[in-house]
Amino acid sequence: MRENTRKIANKAPALADARRLVVKIGSALLVGPNGLAGEWLRGLCDDVAMWRQRGCDVVLVSSGSIALGRRVLGLPAGALSLEQAQAAAAVGQIRLARAYEEALAPHGVTTAQILLTLEDSAERRRYLNSRATMQTLLSLGVVPIVNENDTIATDEIRYGDNDRLAAQIAVTCGADQLLLLSDVDGLYTANPKTDPDARHLPLIEHLTPEIEAMGGDPVSGLSKGGMKTKLLAARTAIAGGCAMVIAEGSVLRPLSAVAGGARASWFLPDSDPQTARKRWIAAMKPKGAVTIDQGAVNALRGGKSLLPAGVRSVSGAFGRGDPVTIFGPSGETLATGLTRYTADETRRIRGHHSAEIEAILGYPGRAALIHRDDMAL
Repeated sequence: MRENTRKIANKAPALADARRLVVKIGSALLVGPNGLAGEWLRGLCDDVAMWRQRGCDVVLVSSGSIALGRRVLGLPAGALSLEQAQAAAAVGQIRLARAYEEALAPHGVTTAQILLTLEDSAERRRYLNSRATMQTLLSLGVVPIVNENDTIATDEIRYGDNDRLAAQIAVTCGADQLLLLSDVDGLYTANPKTDPDARHLPLIEHLTPEIEAMGGDPVSGLSKGGMKTKLLAARTAIAGGCAMVIAEGSVLRPLSAVAGGARASWFLPDSDPQTARKRWIAAMKPKGAVTIDQGAVNALRGGKSLLPAGVRSVSGAFGRGDPVTIFGPSGETLATGLTRYTADETRRIRGHHSAEIEAILGYPGRAALIHRDDMAL
């Protein structure tokens, strides 16, 4: 038994080795009967600061705005109407952001608030904008605090739970690990509260239909929490090259507890985030093409982004965020990439230096036509 445990430990990632970590925090951990769980939040932020000191980028996907807001507004217990929930979120979100800011400030960590809806990941231009914003914040050493924008989201345009939102954020920002802090310490073969024979699964190497069935049937409509949504999150995360772990989060230093060997369930990806993204881009159907000069070819092969100055011709009718084929000067196919400009804009700025873009288009644009992270050679 000990030998088997060692084998599992050798296969599972180490949370302490994460390069970019997304942590999902549920309402029950953050908001108790007496309001905000301040001591727990400070312990979590102590861990976040420790991971930041190790050079790890950290993104927090945090519930809690509605739970906080309903207390301030004196709303009754039980289900809220859509309008009440949106009002509670509007009041609670500002308090939630302030709580994180105050808990991380003593560590010299800057925070930012990002509020998203399902449409921000479903619509490609908005997805790329949110991805670029998050990448910039992380490059500046900021810890983004992400939540669903419950003040405007309706049932038709919402995730409905932060497990799946966290998985989408992990894929969006290229995280290599996703930690779901829960009220259970991982995945079991059955509900351990009702089945004494339920076995804990510390390592899931492949997300099979049998494994997915262990989450139980989804509730009607959009699920909120529960193991079912965590397994749906796992499917998204591992497809994007991100390892995912479910762990019990009520201890005061939850990240340290998982890193120290606390019982948890790890889901392993088939590849790393960058490889998975490149594979996804390469499989997309191009909406147009650009032909580049030899200097740009050399830059691409050296790992650089494609700048407008290297573009010689443009074909097709594509929009921002659409996939385009990149051809070399002799017509050879070099890559597929997601463009940051429309076909018309690309035609206007081709052959020009990035510093000239604002003068040509009348508004500031991005320096690269296709960023190297959005390109599959």
